[in-house]
Amino acid sequence: MITVEHLTKRYGPVAAVDDVSFTVEPGHVTGFLGPNGAGKSTTMRMISGLTPATSGSARVLGKPFSALTNPGRRVGVLLDAGAQHSGRTGREVLTLAAMMTGVDRRRIEATLDVVGLTEREAARRVGQYSLGMRQRLGIASALLGDPEVLILDEPANGLDPAGIRWMRDLLQDFASRGGTVLLSSHLLREIEQVADRLVVIGRGRIVAQGTKDELLQQAGTVVRSTDDAALAASLRDAGHGVEVVATGGLAVDAEPLDVGRVAAATGVVLAELRAADSRGLEELFLELTADDAREHARTEVAA
Repeated sequence: MITVEHLTKRYGPVAAVDDVSFTVEPGHVTGFLGPNGAGKSTTMRMISGLTPATSGSARVLGKPFSALTNPGRRVGVLLDAGAQHSGRTGREVLTLAAMMTGVDRRRIEATLDVVGLTEREAARRVGQYSLGMRQRLGIASALLGDPEVLILDEPANGLDPAGIRWMRDLLQDFASRGGTVLLSSHLLREIEQVADRLVVIGRGRIVAQGTKDELLQQAGTVVRSTDDAALAASLRDAGHGVEVVATGGLAVDAEPLDVGRVAAATGVVLAELRAADSRGLEELFLELTADDAREHARTEVAA
């Protein structure tokens, strides 16, 4: 489990992360989303003990990361696949990590096999690796100690479609066995498929969090009737927001039962009455981070 409480990081007067709180539960893949510069990487670095917090706390498995005994055996971290030593071979990178954490070296072969790096590829220097191969090596390093928790920042960056599918299956299997996964990615469609919980951050603050089903369920009601104009007027008189749907009917900011009551009082016959369809993650993301995007746009224009 990962528990973040009122986590804040300031650089002078600027709050890169501002009073952030959320929990990442075992047995789940939690997607951590936000625009560039929203505070995702800073938050993950504070959780991993790499960046000190200005205030607040982050605990992994009940303790600050730095207080864990041999954290490499319990928490797998991948924050920057490009940070690996380019002069070492892939096998040397894993061998050094195994020596530092006390992992049986037989785990090296097993982990290389899991991430799909061949014996020949493992013998090449990291400086000769493609971005996708660096990502696979970074994931291998995170998995080497057979951890209980994975903290991964953009692990799919550079992977081809087959690699992305492999990573999705890997993370879902890890979570199904009781593991805890915090996953940041700009690939919204992939997050939508692999994550079952979501945390969305904008301008350093949490703007939404919950299960994927909860957040993607569109609020409100879709209704069609024999007299949409009269029904819309009655709904507005009752204080409900109403939009005319281009394909016919109305989108109402109210529960179906309330819409049905207004329709009955108005005396119109309903042809359709249902809760609004679930929206996609991209739609949710753009809605929640619209202000952040506008701020970036204003900054670029001013520059």
